[in-house]
Amino acid sequence: MNENQRVQQVLSGNTSAFAYFVDAYQDMAITIAYRICGNMQDAEDVVQESYVKAYRNMHSFRAESKFSTWLYRIVYNTAITHSKARMWTGIQETAIENAFDLGENRMEIDLDEMDRKAVVSDLLQKMPQGDALLLTLYYMEDNPVKEIAQITGLNEPNVKVKLFRARKLFKEMLETNYRLEDVRYS
Repeated sequence: MNENQRVQQVLSGNTSAFAYFVDAYQDMAITIAYRICGNMQDAEDVVQESYVKAYRNMHSFRAESKFSTWLYRIVYNTAITHSKARMWTGIQETAIENAFDLGENRMEIDLDEMDRKAVVSDLLQKMPQGDALLLTLYYMEDNPVKEIAQITGLNEPNVKVKLFRARKLFKEMLETNYRLEDVRYS
């Protein structure tokens, strides 16, 4: 059964069919909310509120994009409203400059002994929220630029530029915080 059929089930009164969407998208919804809110309790509240909004507004889903894109846009907007974060303004730009100061606490860690996911998670936590969110959506969730633009409300060229800058910052932070010679790319 495809997602459009599941949406139709929910719209026709089968409320238990909505559980599929909760199960399928909860992890990424939490990740998006957490990247914006900065703490798990707020992220969980945002996701719960987002699912309620999605359920109540299921009739407005037009299947022009994937259901996940529509839902993640709701999560994104709810998290922004909840945290009143200003992810794309000058407030976050200063965080990029401060990120380079993290080198003073350089960790000499052998990445063969450390889980790569832990390194990625550590670096994403230290990055500005917007950059971490874009990298998560693009690399971890495999969303194309067009869908990221729909989720975040940015235009596609802006997403591309911000992704480029986020990748560059990630690489610089990796080099600053971890010995690059320990990173073995496969």
